[in-house]
Amino acid sequence: MDDARIGIFVCECGGNIGDVVDVEAVCDAVKEWDGVVVARRDSYMCSKPAQDVMVEAIRRHGLNRVIVASCTPRMHLPTFRSVLERAGLNPYLLEFVNIREHCSWVHGPRRSDEATRKATSLIRGGYERGLELEPLEAVSEGCSREVLVVGAGIAGMVAALELEGQGFVVHLLDRLPSIGGQMAKLTKVFPTLDCAQCILTPRMAEVGRRGNIRLLTCSEVVGVEGRPGNYSVKVSVRPRGVDVESCRGCGACARVCPVRCPDEFDERRSERAAAYLPFPQAVPYAYAIDFDSCTRCGKCVAACPSGAINLEDRGEAVELSVGGIILATGYEQFEAEEIREYGYGVYPDVLTMMELERLTSLFGPTGGRVVRLSDGGGVDRLAIVLCAGSRDTERYVPYCSRICCMYSLKQAVLLKEQFDVDVWVFYTDIRASGRGYEELYWRAQRDGVVFVRGKAAEVWSNKGTGRLAVRAEDTLTGEVMEEEFDLVALAVPMVAPEGLDALALRMGLPLGEDGFIQEKHPKLDPVDTLRAGLFACGCALGPKDVRDSVSDALGAAAKAASFLGSGRVTTSPEKAFVEPGMCDGCERCIGVCPSKAITLTDGRADIDPFLCSGCGGCVPECPAGAIGFRNATEKQVVAALRGVLRDKGPGEVRLVAFVEGTIAYTGVDFLGLDRLAYPASVRVVEVPSTALIGLGHLLHAFALGADGVVMIEGRHDIDEMFTKRRINPLKEGLDERGIDGMRLWYSLVELPSYKNIAGILALHAKTVEELGPLDEELLEGIRGRLRI
Repeated sequence: MDDARIGIFVCECGGNIGDVVDVEAVCDAVKEWDGVVVARRDSYMCSKPAQDVMVEAIRRHGLNRVIVASCTPRMHLPTFRSVLERAGLNPYLLEFVNIREHCSWVHGPRRSDEATRKATSLIRGGYERGLELEPLEAVSEGCSREVLVVGAGIAGMVAALELEGQGFVVHLLDRLPSIGGQMAKLTKVFPTLDCAQCILTPRMAEVGRRGNIRLLTCSEVVGVEGRPGNYSVKVSVRPRGVDVESCRGCGACARVCPVRCPDEFDERRSERAAAYLPFPQAVPYAYAIDFDSCTRCGKCVAACPSGAINLEDRGEAVELSVGGIILATGYEQFEAEEIREYGYGVYPDVLTMMELERLTSLFGPTGGRVVRLSDGGGVDRLAIVLCAGSRDTERYVPYCSRICCMYSLKQAVLLKEQFDVDVWVFYTDIRASGRGYEELYWRAQRDGVVFVRGKAAEVWSNKGTGRLAVRAEDTLTGEVMEEEFDLVALAVPMVAPEGLDALALRMGLPLGEDGFIQEKHPKLDPVDTLRAGLFACGCALGPKDVRDSVSDALGAAAKAASFLGSGRVTTSPEKAFVEPGMCDGCERCIGVCPSKAITLTDGRADIDPFLCSGCGGCVPECPAGAIGFRNATEKQVVAALRGVLRDKGPGEVRLVAFVEGTIAYTGVDFLGLDRLAYPASVRVVEVPSTALIGLGHLLHAFALGADGVVMIEGRHDIDEMFTKRRINPLKEGLDERGIDGMRLWYSLVELPSYKNIAGILALHAKTVEELGPLDEELLEGIRGRLRI
């Protein structure tokens, strides 16, 4: 554009950028570019004083394009778009350049010169792209004021109650016959050791009373369609066999039932009938039939005084229309049987901490008596083994579950004070990081709990004494010890619940390396997911205690209320669009659109921006070139390529990485967070998804100086529907034009595997170096055909 008045603002990020990149030299370079009116740096560009300076600069100098070079746009893109709005400039005339996660953090102070040059190159890409930006406006529509909460443990219940109190209709879903979750099994909670049920059951009862909370137990989400603010959710309700409204809770069915099966609520340490009440405080207070165990003898039907039992129950399918979804899916325990050295499943007196919890409950399998499970004998000595399967990067779970130390201390204190048991705790580290946590640790020490700093190596049965032996090394003294105990309790890690991966896939949500839902940003958006209108709380996001789970739930409810509160939702204008007069109505775009956002109106394709998922897969599919993508037009992508390749020197290898903008881009950011280096020759160009990339993009990349191109996709659905089937034709298209297809690589890298990206980039750089430079005469011919 001829009348460009550009401001370039470079952040030092308090040394995160400035200690690696020579920001002053960068500013000196960019101020010489055509149209640049302002070039300035600041220690913290996101601070209010710096934002105010930016507003003043936009107004004083009449800037019509703004380039901000700082951290990841995942953190501060909304911040700086609001700055432009304050200054009276369209927020989409901002170009955001990531020189922290993608430059200073991955290259470090030892490669300062390279990092400085790369930062300037990345900013040049933003500058060139910025010249092609156009003002855009968000689109709004009405939305549903109903919310689905998936998971009815303490977090799900708190979120539901909070939303219902603000006037929303809430559908609270759980796959079990009763709400309450894992907390319903607890007797006490740390650090105060107050009654868990006194905290939980009033909330359960309140959930049951609230008229605008609609319970869906024995239920699972099997499909999600629609868009933020207007989702259609398909729910499968499994047969319960008992009408909840008719059941009186008398228990006649359970008394006559001839079947006995393990009781999951007691961690399978007791038995129940096939007709059963989940636990005494269950909500809804109604029995259920375990159809996997039921023989359909009919005795329960005959015994029921209210005719509530239906052994022909086939369940039902329910469809909900909701504006937002909160995932509160909780956790499960790691399977202790996998830790063979501890003998769980071999020795009856080796149990998990949750099983020990049930032993201490008055409603548990032993009526609150702590006994040896092998023979019912008394317990004088008990060992607690911390990190049983956790913090083990080779065999089991690599992460810390955060709460194991504290719930183990809770049990140790209760066993010591109430049962006079001699308790030994074998630990690696005691992690007591919350208010009142350290004090509970001191209390355990004062009570005489024995702490051994050393991970238990092995548990076996001493046949001579009939007790369990634990071998461990006390790392404080260097002594290898063997001690005998009546019970050994394993503090196994918390893991993602079964089915969370399938549910996340249905909702288009990535999981973290730990298998839990990945939040949008761990500091700024801890309960948002990477999809608008979908939130998460509690242990759906990873191991948490009750207090953090409740805090999460309140935050998720507030976010959902804010999102839906006005009755209208907005969607980004950064979606596919049809160029007027170019569409010939061939319908190829309709056939490939994964979100069914495209219809034919009067012989012309029409794209609903609320249904459009923003993948861009329709763009290269259109033979007439009639479909574009706002804020990722071909001109804008090519301009970014021209900028990042402009400074390539003779004999230098330069790689372009087209990176999908949500999941894969987050993965590249994580490389920066982890300081995982990759070649400085790589230039990341963000795209909505790799489905947008066509042969024209690739030819421009090579013609402008790229020696190799990597396409990195983070979305499994895009990989399946588009890029995986398009990559070979793209390689063949390059081969036909004299460019070795090996110069183009493609990889699906889902978020848990983000560290692989560094290796992919390094290996491709090596491959391209071995291939050597492209023939200049060949490139001249391609540039001529592309009119570059």
